[in-house]
Amino acid sequence: MNSVDLAMLNDDKLLRKARSLDTEALTEIHNKYFESIYRYISLRVSNLDAVEDFTSEVFTRLLCAFTKPANTPRKIQSWLFGTASNIVKEYYRSQRRWNEVELDDSLPGNDAGPEMLIEHHWEQQELRNALQILTDDQLQVLSLRYGSNLPIKDVAKTINKSEGAVKMLQMRAISALAHYLSNVR
Repeated sequence: MNSVDLAMLNDDKLLRKARSLDTEALTEIHNKYFESIYRYISLRVSNLDAVEDFTSEVFTRLLCAFTKPANTPRKIQSWLFGTASNIVKEYYRSQRRWNEVELDDSLPGNDAGPEMLIEHHWEQQELRNALQILTDDQLQVLSLRYGSNLPIKDVAKTINKSEGAVKMLQMRAISALAHYLSNVR
């Protein structure tokens, strides 16, 4: 049995325990997936307060799902990333409705001069603009591959696509970003 099969077996056991609201199992799920879900959301949402809220919301919804037998997840990882994706989509739908403007309230470092701050802000904005040209599937694949460090096989399972489709989405996304960024500079 390889490590992927062993991890899936462990997740299945963990899921069975979590369905009965076992606190140790719920804590283990949180500890195992929190960082990956946080990174996945942070690649799609630039407001760090919102990222923290959304990550917590994913786990809150998981707990609620365990209290309703009809909504109980079958696979932890797929369910968590799918829920995270839905929360991000809900966020952007509400943003369009309210047309809010995000403010960057990060504190500059002591050694960063105005030129460095402007360049850093410009690079962040350039990257945000570049990511907007990607399809939802391409953005999701890049977020899972590079934000959550998932192997292609796990990304494929998470988004219910073949490994070949994931590789193609990744290649097209990287190609589109490279083309866009080469034309911006």
